[in-house]
Amino acid sequence: MSSAPEQEAVQEGRATGGGLPAQSAAPALNGARAPHDDTGARRPAAPAVSVWPGAPTPLGSRFRVGPDGVAGTNFALWAGGAEAVDLCLFDERDGEIHETRVPLTELTHEIWHGFVPDVLPGRRYGYRVHGRWDPWTGARWNPAKLLLDPYARAVDGDFSLPPEVYGHVRDWPQQQVADTVRDDRDSAPYVPKGVVVHDDDDWSDDHRPKTPWADSVIYELHVRGFTRLHPGIPEELRGTYAGLAHPAAIEHLVKLGVTAVELLPVHQFAHEDHLLRRGLKNYWGYNSIGYFAPHAGYAASGTTGQQVGEFKRMVRALHAAGIEVILDVVYNHTAEAGELGPMLSLRGIDNRGYYRLQSDARRYADYTGCGNTLHVVQPHVLRLITDSLRYWVTEMGVDGFRFDLAAALARSMHDVDMLSPFLAVIAQDPVLRRVKLIAEPWDVGSGGYQVGSFPPLWTEWNDRYRNAVRDFWRGALPDVRDLGYRLSGSSDLYAWGGRRPYASVNFVTAHDGFTLRDLVSYERKHNEANGEGNRDGSDDNRAWNCGAEGETGDERVRGLRRRQLRNLLTTLLLSTGVPMLVAGDEFGRTQRGNNNAYCQDNEISWVDWSHLDDPGWQALFELTSRLIALRHEHPVLRRRAFFSGRAHSADGLRDLAWFTARGTEMTERDWYAPAATLGMYLSGRDIPGRDARGVPVVDDSFLAVLHGGDRPVSFLLPGMPWAERYEVVVDTSREEQREAPGVVHRAGAAVTVPARAVLLLRVVG
Repeated sequence: MSSAPEQEAVQEGRATGGGLPAQSAAPALNGARAPHDDTGARRPAAPAVSVWPGAPTPLGSRFRVGPDGVAGTNFALWAGGAEAVDLCLFDERDGEIHETRVPLTELTHEIWHGFVPDVLPGRRYGYRVHGRWDPWTGARWNPAKLLLDPYARAVDGDFSLPPEVYGHVRDWPQQQVADTVRDDRDSAPYVPKGVVVHDDDDWSDDHRPKTPWADSVIYELHVRGFTRLHPGIPEELRGTYAGLAHPAAIEHLVKLGVTAVELLPVHQFAHEDHLLRRGLKNYWGYNSIGYFAPHAGYAASGTTGQQVGEFKRMVRALHAAGIEVILDVVYNHTAEAGELGPMLSLRGIDNRGYYRLQSDARRYADYTGCGNTLHVVQPHVLRLITDSLRYWVTEMGVDGFRFDLAAALARSMHDVDMLSPFLAVIAQDPVLRRVKLIAEPWDVGSGGYQVGSFPPLWTEWNDRYRNAVRDFWRGALPDVRDLGYRLSGSSDLYAWGGRRPYASVNFVTAHDGFTLRDLVSYERKHNEANGEGNRDGSDDNRAWNCGAEGETGDERVRGLRRRQLRNLLTTLLLSTGVPMLVAGDEFGRTQRGNNNAYCQDNEISWVDWSHLDDPGWQALFELTSRLIALRHEHPVLRRRAFFSGRAHSADGLRDLAWFTARGTEMTERDWYAPAATLGMYLSGRDIPGRDARGVPVVDDSFLAVLHGGDRPVSFLLPGMPWAERYEVVVDTSREEQREAPGVVHRAGAAVTVPARAVLLLRVVG
């Protein structure tokens, strides 16, 4: 219940046009009052700057030439239920930051707008939005809080989380009702500001690689972590967009042979309160707050708009090297968290309009595990997301997106719906339907696991591939049925609706979980550095430590681990679908057993380039590069259509055949029998499709033999019509493979496959 002094302040605010209502009635609060600051509660005197009507589109701040040739900036903000909106302009005079509040009085279709002359690029700004404070109905307007423009294209300043940035009294003694007690202290000194940016780039000198999906090899990396310790990058550029654009960084990517980098989130993000209290930060960045702004912390050139140009130059440099740029984007939730989270942007603009609320409107529907879920069914929320996506494609030059927790975006009112507004809009959008679209096909809500369910145009992270390959190489698969599906493109998941094998993004590791080296070095997570008592992170690692937990001096164990790494990488790069590698896995990066390093902005997460000085890890890098090159050279390894498994000629040769160690084709009984060995024959004679001139595509044929057993096995090489002779191309039992082994075997011969090894043989007759 508001006290008398607060009521007086409210009336004074109304008298000056503030429209600030009294705090709604709350449960018993023991007579306590929320902190109050008149500077946050009152509308200031008329601004010293003029504001012209401007236009309601485009949303955000756009510098342009206005009436009579006057330069200025148009501001437009959707705030559907608001009673008034103040544009707040910031400048520095006499060593102090000054705020000028400019009421936006023009309202068109729930968009508040105005053109302010003489506001030039580099000017910092934010909004204060007026309306009711009634958390029980989901209304949480609080003009004491400076809000970031959802369309801000650059952000200046760091997000710290003192009590002043919360719309409610964060430290109210009765926490069960704390979110209902409004905090009227001014947050402006403690929050970053948006920055007006000048659009002066037409991309006429940029050439997008436009790599077909089937030819793609994705490399997931963190802008800061990939470059922070790179010895070839100047110190002042490490950890930045400019560092990733540096020739030393690009040289590694080109030598490896990847076609695309998938960047962990680069939208402006904030750190969670529980991390800041423990002296940690959000390193991965899955806590977005600005969907148009490149994260300022990754800029070497400045944060008052310079980060935009630096990001564009990075994209250009990668494109010039033939490498596409895919962004990992987090449109499912924001950094404002649940009802006890801070008020940074959307919550203070229109809480009910932007977020999914429960029937008890004080609470948020949480399908993400992060406290809130964006209400994508709402037209203005859908517009925010699609406007952001188009901006990153058309103005920032990116080539595609990986959607974090995409199932949350595909929900209609409650259930996941593959005809949802979000998916429908993407499918018909002339810009977005032409870029690479990758779904993380799950969320944490009921019915959220949707692997194999997304419609055509979409590819998906295939965690069933990850699980099957890990289980095979640690000896945990009861049979090889699941492995056969995963190696050949996961037709059981994706052969419907016109989808293709490249709908499956195959991966063994990702940012979330063990690195590849840790996968063969640890069986248990070791997340103590995260400060959560090792309770965080998955316990389902499907890992095998090869006989010792963690680092060891036992050369037998170390040699076995390196062999297992070769097996995992070879399996990944020979599988049909789109392979995804994680930065540093190709030369033994370790996180010391931490499988949830989201808050480790230090050597635990950063790529240690000194590993390349070790001949053993250099050999792993060279094998990985060679396998990627082999994939690029042979279309049979990157098919654009699923295998039929049927003979297309009189000799009985099929495009795909499976063999036992006895050299016989797999029968139904064989698929269900326990086995540690599988032979996969890929015919280069029966590749569907033609080249650009209409000529049928023909390639070499290959036999891959995967043996996960702990003892050598004798494998009988199939004879005609499959082959007359076979040449060994890859043998993962060998530590060094600078050149193809080159050994030739006659068909019908028994070849000894070493324990835990892959043999790749090319048909030569």
